[in-house]
Amino acid sequence: MKLLVVEDEKALAQGLKFNFEQEGYAVLTAEDGPTAIRHFEECYESDGESIDLVVLDLMLPGMSGYEIAKEIRRIDEVVPILVLSARELSEDKAYAFDCGTDQYMTKPFALPELLSRVKNLLKRKSLVQKAPVTTRKMPKEYQFGNVTVDFEAFEIEVDGERKSLTNLELRLLQYFIEHEGMVLTRAQILDDVWGEQSAFVTTRTIDNFVLRLRKLVESNPAEPVHIVSVRGAGYRFMPEEMSE
Repeated sequence: MKLLVVEDEKALAQGLKFNFEQEGYAVLTAEDGPTAIRHFEECYESDGESIDLVVLDLMLPGMSGYEIAKEIRRIDEVVPILVLSARELSEDKAYAFDCGTDQYMTKPFALPELLSRVKNLLKRKSLVQKAPVTTRKMPKEYQFGNVTVDFEAFEIEVDGERKSLTNLELRLLQYFIEHEGMVLTRAQILDDVWGEQSAFVTTRTIDNFVLRLRKLVESNPAEPVHIVSVRGAGYRFMPEEMSE
């Protein structure tokens, strides 16, 4: 497994590199955005040499971690991105998720927790590669309202405009589709979508991902008709708008 550590604090970057290598990972480091993107593209274009996980700081010179995450997502919709940042505000975390990151840890951090999160993200990526989302008897495409979901391309088409989904966004949307009409609690969603990662994920993370999906599939995200909230319970997916 190959990791890319994007961190401009040299001592921390080298410490992370050392500890990851002790776990058996190959590690590339980058101190800025352009270097990180160059490493990622070069590995992505080399057979068998792609990056398996990105550890990303947000406060970087010239190009922010948010911009790096967006660029990586344009190249690869599946690779896990774990943010490691001193930013603690909920708005920072929400925007990081909006940019396509998968998990968020604040500095200072506990090394065993970081190593555990990396291990679980890599395991999840491996399972996804071995068993793509379409193996659960889902059609290649699914349509609801003015939305068409392409499970193989990790894309949706809304009113003729195609939009890319991250791995977790697609898994969550598929989970809703598979359980249409059912009230799903946040605990259920954590267990079934995040799996072993659920120990490191809060219900707020689920809410953030639901907001992201609503922005993609709802005509009016403020008044959703497909991914609706059930007060005191969780969420329910409705393929067709409910009549009054």
